[in-house]
Order: sequence, then structure tokens, then C-alpha cells
Amino acid sequence: MSTPILLVEDDKRLSVLISDFLTQQGFMVKSLDSGKHIEETMRSFMPKVVILDIMLPGEDGFSICQRLRRNYDGALLFLTAKSSDFDQVICLEIGADDYVIKPVEPRVLLARIQALLRRSEAKASADIPLKQNILTFGKLTLYRQSRQVDLGNENVQLTSHEFDMLWMLAMHPALLVKREVLYNELIGREYDGLDRSADVRISRLRKKLHDHPQKPFRIKTIWGKGFFFVPDAWD
Repeated sequence: MSTPILLVEDDKRLSVLISDFLTQQGFMVKSLDSGKHIEETMRSFMPKVVILDIMLPGEDGFSICQRLRRNYDGALLFLTAKSSDFDQVICLEIGADDYVIKPVEPRVLLARIQALLRRSEAKASADIPLKQNILTFGKLTLYRQSRQVDLGNENVQLTSHEFDMLWMLAMHPALLVKREVLYNELIGREYDGLDRSADVRISRLRKKLHDHPQKPFRIKTIWGKGFFFVPDAWD
């Protein structure tokens, strides 16, 4: 499968040139001209690399980078005409992995992207054992091996079924987990459109995790589709 790259660049000519070149190299590229719809795009497109300009209409690249880094741990590269050491230091301090100054030869940009991907793959491989056993979101920590859940200083007592459901949702933060998937993988049967087992477990989870029963903000229900774990709601 082609590696997805998100390009955020308001210079349409440059955006087309970069997109065409990277597509020719086998990447799957999606372009935005501002940060306006970036969260929705990140959730649906799930890029391995984000290429971000600093000078954008509306919100600048610095602010966008800071927002993305709350949930996104993939490769992030700034491609910008701003060449001062000050700007480069800021970008790296707020979470960028690399900083490339325009104009840049396409092959140089490609080499930088490939280097970031190699680094990300190595990091992901090193982190696999930890990520498989511990998940942390603000004050919420899940320990898979011991099946323990901590919320701040509180140890939350969950049933085995409740823990399995919470773990599955937390493994897909900010993504829709469809009912059909929950029923197949956790309950062991096809969803018939009437079974409310998943809803009962979600309701119990919300109560134990101090989520609002009528207006949940931590585990949301997307009516007719599934459930949504909010990663920023555990502070």
C-alpha cells in the first residue's frame, strides 16, 4: 500500500508540483491549503508524513504543529521559505522532525522524507512491546498485562468485558470503532442491528470513568455507526 503523505501548502503551483512528484515516487498524497480541516483529514487519511508550511492563511504552521502533536506521533516536516535559525529552532522545539527551506530540489525533499520514514519505522519497532501493554491518555492509564485501569489517583475496577472494550477503543484514539467490529471481535457474534450489549458496556464504562451519561465527552456514541474514544478528555 502506498505511504500516505499530507501536504499543507497554500501555494497552489508548488503544491501541485510536489504532489505530482511524490505521487510519481509511489506515495499517496493529499493536499490542503490551510489548517482549517486538518483534524478531519488526519482522522480519515492517517498520513505517515505531514509536510507543513509556516506561512498559511488563517492559522500559521507553528500553531498547527502544536495542535497535531497532541495526538499525532508520525513524521512532521516543515517546508518553508523562512530560513532564520530562530524559526528552525522553534519548529524543532514544538515537535517538528525536520526543517527544509524553499526552494528545494525534489530529490532532496524525497531523501528527507525517506529518512523520516526510516526513523519512524525504527521507533515504532522499538516501541511495540510498550505500546502493546500500556496506554496513557492524560490521567488515564491502561495496563494490558495486569488489566488495571488508573484514572488519576483512582484505581478503576472494571470487569473483563469492560476492560476489553475500553482497551479496543483506546487502541484507536480519535477514530470511529464500528459496532460491527466490536461485536465480531469482543462479543463473538455478528451485529444484528438490535443487540444492545455493547451499549450496556459503554454505559457502565462511562459511569466508572466519570463520563457524563447524557452528554458524554470521553467515550462518544456516533449514532448508527459506533463509538469514539476522545484522547484529549482525560486531563
